[in-house]
Amino acid sequence: MSTVAVRSAQLPPSIPLTVRRFRQPKKTLPQTKIERDNVLAKVRAYVETHTLVPPMPLEELRVHAETLIAEHNFNPVWIDYIGVLLGNEAWRETLATIPYERRLLLMPKCLRVESKCPAPFDEFGLLCKQCGLCTIQDFQNEAEKLGYAVLVAEGSAIVMSLIQTGKIEAIVGISCLPVLERTFPYVEAAAIPAVAVPLLQDDCIDTTVDIDWVWDYIHLTSDDKTRRLNLNALHEEVRGWFTRESLDALLGKPADKTEEIARDWLARAGNRWRPFLTVAAHQALRDDSEGPLSDALKKAAIAVECFHKASLVHDDIEDNDAQRYGEATLHAEHGMPVALNVGDLLIGEGYRLLVDNNVSGSLRSAMIKVAAEGQRELCRGQGAELLWNNNPVALTSAQVLEIFRSKTAPAFEVALKIGAALAGKLDDTADALHDYSEALGIAYQIHDDLDDLGDDSVADNIAAMRPSIVLALLRERGKGEIKETMEKLWNGELPTMPDKATIRDWAQSSTAHEKAMLLLESYKEQAIRSLQAVDNANLKGLLRRVIGKIFNDLEIKGWCREFEVKNATAQAKEAGAVAA
Repeated sequence: MSTVAVRSAQLPPSIPLTVRRFRQPKKTLPQTKIERDNVLAKVRAYVETHTLVPPMPLEELRVHAETLIAEHNFNPVWIDYIGVLLGNEAWRETLATIPYERRLLLMPKCLRVESKCPAPFDEFGLLCKQCGLCTIQDFQNEAEKLGYAVLVAEGSAIVMSLIQTGKIEAIVGISCLPVLERTFPYVEAAAIPAVAVPLLQDDCIDTTVDIDWVWDYIHLTSDDKTRRLNLNALHEEVRGWFTRESLDALLGKPADKTEEIARDWLARAGNRWRPFLTVAAHQALRDDSEGPLSDALKKAAIAVECFHKASLVHDDIEDNDAQRYGEATLHAEHGMPVALNVGDLLIGEGYRLLVDNNVSGSLRSAMIKVAAEGQRELCRGQGAELLWNNNPVALTSAQVLEIFRSKTAPAFEVALKIGAALAGKLDDTADALHDYSEALGIAYQIHDDLDDLGDDSVADNIAAMRPSIVLALLRERGKGEIKETMEKLWNGELPTMPDKATIRDWAQSSTAHEKAMLLLESYKEQAIRSLQAVDNANLKGLLRRVIGKIFNDLEIKGWCREFEVKNATAQAKEAGAVAA
């Protein structure tokens, strides 16, 4: 029996996972979050390059929607949905200029969990009891804190009466497409800036919505000077710093063969999320968020990547991995002693870059402290996993999440806090950045585990039997042969691992994949909710968009789509049987 103590992570307190569930969107909407985010991105790009002057009649919106459908080969049944998104984005900049206290947040009561909701009604609508069973309380609390008027009610009469008083100058709403179609003429006639996030169902009970979209529109403000900052362009600029030519220009030529190997490894592949986060946080907190990026910021961002690349060298050795980025790992290419030394060199290089910066001593000290604390926490998390590997026993899903918290979250926290420290704003933001990084890091690692199931060609947590949320959930949720096999695997009693196709099928039949997806969305939402404590509009707005940027760029490989097809087929058969 292992003596390694692995704590259990605390799940997000947002929406109880026993109550919250995924529901299939109606057929006239994109069926996956990835598809919906892609459509929204294309709509925003279209609005930026075309002159759309609101308010626009339905006929004009349909013309633009048809153009988008043709350009991007979207499903024609999405035309009304795309039209709503076009109208929203056309009003976006106008909405940003209207003070929060002159806006109305309008939500439908069908967002509640009807069978469990304790809220009563009065003549103005639902009176939320703050029970935590649905998203209504989160939206209401955040909107009211900002200064919004909030209603949980249906019908255009009460809304129009509020508009006519002159106290409401803009509306952020949530509604199904049929209701939006009926109310559109009234809103258009009033020429009031209005955005409406479409519900994913229109059956008026236990409906769901893309929560991050609602959050985005609620917080939209001209005070957020980063709202026009092109995160894609910023990310590409950061990526450009890691070519050999750029690194040599900023850091100088390598002095010897060891530095040459380290520099090549630093330049090799990678998404560069961590240095991107450093730059994003700094830009949000500086006085001129769109100003040029200084060499001091570049060095700080490269330092963050040095720490990350060093950890990968050491991880690959500890996990005995032969490949990284589709190429030989550093120890496979140069031998373990050389690789260990290069990893150590990169850690030293990271600290050197933080010190060798033309900033005040207090800022340097703050950045070094952040890096040291993060390094310590990351090593403790990795140590817990390594000690577990010496004598593996079955881990609960909560224990796996705790390993994620201590292994992955610190790297995100270091990246963000170094950016904040360089901007001189760490003391004001440290707690919020910690909470945000913790949720973001766990979500990122859950995503990584789900992604492992979609690729049969590379080494990963599944194949190597490292702590994996999918494997933990399989043991907890599987029955019969699945549960028995997973128990033996976790306890080292099986000589071989089932192939990935089998694991994928088991994940589907046991609902382990559904639970993992639910956890992924819950931690993404928890990252969004952590921003409620952020007072800086620039930082709050930018970090919210960073979540979309990271997870929109990380598309889980096709296995989830396989499950969607299977589910759709099963539902069709069931419907046919009922009809017969």
